[in-house]
Amino acid sequence: METTRTNTIFFEKYSVTTRDLETYLSEALSRGGDYTDLYFEYRISHSIILEEQIIKSATKSVNMGVGVRVLSGEKTGYAYSDDLNRENILKAARTAAFIAHSSSEGGTTGLSAPISLENDLYSIPLQPVDLEIAGKIALLHEADFAARSYDSRIQQVQCSYLDETKHVMIASSDGRCVWDVQPLVRLNVMCVAEAGSQRQSGYQGGGGRRSVDIFTGDLDPKTLARESARQALLQLNAVGAPAGPMEVVLGPGWPGILLHEAIGHGLEADFNRKGTSAFTGLVGQKVASELCTVVDDGTIPFRRGSLNVDDEGNPTHETVLIENGILRGYLQDKLSAGLMKAPITGNGRRQGYEHIPMPRMTNTFMKAGESAPEDIIKSVKRGLYAVQFGGGQVDITSGKFVFSASEAYLIEDGHITAPVKGATLVGDGPTVLRQVTMVGNDLQLDMGVGICGKEGQSVPVGVGLPTIKIQEMTVGGTEK
Repeated sequence: METTRTNTIFFEKYSVTTRDLETYLSEALSRGGDYTDLYFEYRISHSIILEEQIIKSATKSVNMGVGVRVLSGEKTGYAYSDDLNRENILKAARTAAFIAHSSSEGGTTGLSAPISLENDLYSIPLQPVDLEIAGKIALLHEADFAARSYDSRIQQVQCSYLDETKHVMIASSDGRCVWDVQPLVRLNVMCVAEAGSQRQSGYQGGGGRRSVDIFTGDLDPKTLARESARQALLQLNAVGAPAGPMEVVLGPGWPGILLHEAIGHGLEADFNRKGTSAFTGLVGQKVASELCTVVDDGTIPFRRGSLNVDDEGNPTHETVLIENGILRGYLQDKLSAGLMKAPITGNGRRQGYEHIPMPRMTNTFMKAGESAPEDIIKSVKRGLYAVQFGGGQVDITSGKFVFSASEAYLIEDGHITAPVKGATLVGDGPTVLRQVTMVGNDLQLDMGVGICGKEGQSVPVGVGLPTIKIQEMTVGGTEK
C-alpha cells in the first residue's frame, strides 16, 4: 500500500521549513563532500516495572534532536544537536563539514516535494503515547496474577512494559525528504521457581509495531506469563546436558537468534567491505547447504524489525542473502553500497540521532523447507533439541560462536525425552550452514523482543527459523 505523509511534527510543531532544510544541507557541503543528510528524531518512551506485586518504577522520557552526516569518499563527518534551534543545527552542519573536509567541490542541494512512502506497515489509530497509563499497568497485573496462579512453586515474578512513539524525518542532498511515525511496544514476564534449594528462572515476552491491542492470542499477558512460569518449572527437573559432537535440532522461531548472530552479522556490508567477515568475497559461491535460503525482510507488517523507511530514508525490502546455499549479496547502507558499487537494500539503521547509520538487519530468517518437524525429530538417533536460547558470543571475522540454550531436550531414538540444563552450542556460522540436512515446513518468527547490538548501538530486530536439523555440532554440557 502506498501512502503519502502530508505533514510531520517537525514542520507543524517545531516550524522547520523546506528552506531551512536546504540551508542546513548547503552548509554541510560547504567544505566539499559527495553527499549529506539530516536525521530528525522526536521520541517519547514509557517504561513500567511491576515487582513483588507493586509498581516499582514508571518513567517517561523524551528525546529530540537532529544528526548531520557528510560523506566524502570513505570519510564520514557526523555531528548532532539535541535541540532544533536553527543556530545549533547550523553549527552541527559546519562541524560535520569540517570533519569530512574534502578538496572536491561540494555536491548540490535542493529538495523535491515530499516522497510517497512505498510501505505502510504499521498504521494504527492510536499511538502508544496516547494511551492512559492505567491500561498499561492493568496488563502487568494481569500477567503477574496468571504467573503466580500457575503453580505454587513460582515464588518471584517481574513484569515490565515498554513503549515508544518515534517521529523521524530524513532530508538529503540528493533531493529526498521523507518522514515516518514508528510505534513500538513490548511486554516481558520473568518468573523464578523454587523447590527446596533449587531456583530456576523462565522468561517470555512479546510485542511489535502496534499499540496495546497487540497483546492478544499468543501475546496475551496471561499466555506470556504461563509460558514464563512453565519454562522456570521445567528447569527444576532438568538433567545435566550431554557434551560432545552430536546431531542438533533447532526449534522454530526464537532459535533464529543463532542465525542472526552467527551468520547475519557476517552478511552486513561494512564487515565485508573491510574484509573482516567470514563471508568476504564469496558472493556467487556456495556457503551453505542447498536447503538453506536466508532473507532479511523489513516489510512484514507490524513486526518489531520492520520499517517503512530505514534511517537513511530508503524503503526497506526483502533482501535474499543466501539462496539455495548460494551467497547472493550483503545488507547495504548508502556508504557501503557506494564504495562496493552495489544496490542499496534499505538496511541503513541507527540507534538515534546521536549515531551514524550503518548496515543492520531488520527481520532475518531462514525460509521454510519441505520436511515435517516430527520427521526431523524421528531421524535423530541421539542428539539435542534446542527450543529457546539465552545469551551468546560471536566473532564476526571467523563466525565462531558460543550460545547457551535456555530450554533444550534430549532426543533419543527419534523421541524427545528429558529436559536438560546447562547446554551450550559451539561452532561457526559457515560450518553450521553447510551441516544443515533437513529444513522444516514450520517457519515461525520470534514473539517480538529482539534487540541487536553493534558498535555500541542497539536497534529492534526480528528473527525466525523453521525447525532445522544440523548433522553435527559441538555441545558443551554439564552431564557427569
